Amino acid sequence: MRELLHEILSSLRNNKLRTALTGFAVSWGIFLLIALLGAGNGLMNSFMGNMEDYISQSVTVEGWRTSKPYAGYKEGRRIQLDAKDVNYTQGSEWKGVIENVSTTTPSTSATLSLLGNTVDGWLVGVMPDYQEQEKLKLAAGRFINPEDVLQKRKVVVISTAQAKELRPGEAEDMVGTWISIGQISYRVVGVYHTDERSFRRSVPIPYSTYKGIYDSSDKIEGISFNLRGIQGLQEHKAFEENYGGAIRRMHSIAPDDQRGIWIRNGYTDNLQMNKAGRMIRTALWILGLLTLVSGIVGVSNIMLITVKERTHEFGIRKAIGAKPRNILSLIIAESVVITSLFGYVGMFLGMVACQVMDKTIGQSAVDLGMEKIQMLVNPSVGIDVAVEATLVLILAGTLAGIIPAWKAARVKPIEALRAE
Repeated sequence: MRELLHEILSSLRNNKLRTALTGFAVSWGIFLLIALLGAGNGLMNSFMGNMEDYISQSVTVEGWRTSKPYAGYKEGRRIQLDAKDVNYTQGSEWKGVIENVSTTTPSTSATLSLLGNTVDGWLVGVMPDYQEQEKLKLAAGRFINPEDVLQKRKVVVISTAQAKELRPGEAEDMVGTWISIGQISYRVVGVYHTDERSFRRSVPIPYSTYKGIYDSSDKIEGISFNLRGIQGLQEHKAFEENYGGAIRRMHSIAPDDQRGIWIRNGYTDNLQMNKAGRMIRTALWILGLLTLVSGIVGVSNIMLITVKERTHEFGIRKAIGAKPRNILSLIIAESVVITSLFGYVGMFLGMVACQVMDKTIGQSAVDLGMEKIQMLVNPSVGIDVAVEATLVLILAGTLAGIIPAWKAARVKPIEALRAE
């Protein structure tokens, strides 16, 4: 074994340019694969992180504008949900299927003020289930509870960004503080978490309080609820068709007009996000593997050239008693050493590239006006994936060396000795 390794190293030293070119092809292939996978993971982590606050397992129903004329109405009619839609949703037809029904009012622009400090927001009347359905994470205090709604209390929940504008300091410092919204005073009972990427500016107050002060009509902005006993994509689509069709009939909307009533189903949204993630990762793997092919082809070509150049040497070896398997093992071992050595070099550089992306691009954010989006979040590849990819390259490099090795093993000594 030691003699075999010595021969391989001697061959690599005597052919530095050939070895360097082959090694570069191998290293470049594995480097690009890991860098692409790291960037893809960072992109998906960024996408999922930016969307996780807005995707839930609940169903949200809102009125939009119609896209088709129907029953004497023109297209473009604004659909406003009302109390009869809530009654239908809570009715016996959907008993056991729809639960935790929550409603929200249309939002109203408002200015929050405290001791001369002001901040803008959108006042909205909500039910207690709003927190879970909108995935609001409390930084301090509590959310609106049933007693607040029943007693029409003047309480409010604000965001951490709004809390910092009103009173710089910790979020819990705002809990229990009275702030002014217009001419009315509200007590802050909770602060929900936001960061620099979030554009949430909603200011939840009890639904009954909002209706009693700002809007006495039966109009509502949206209905949210959870589904029970419905599983699988087909069942969810069937529910959307049946429920949505009933709401459209109640508002004289064309049955095939999908824009009049908007139904956001968290289950199908998550399926679509996961599908998009799988497609992106698959595309990156394909691109990376195609890059690896160039390295494998390079190894195969170099081994063919090696066999051609060393034909005379192989003839001498066989003439003095070397067996075909000795020649075969020598060529394959050289192929394995080249792919292993430079493969792990490429893996190391690829992992370093992921860390560089994390410290540079990963720390930057793009300002879209309403929000800031972080470009890459944790653009890394698991060490297991990196090692597996490198092992695949080594295996492929070994297979690439088999054909040249087989040719070398078959050459007859007399023909090899004649070769120049």
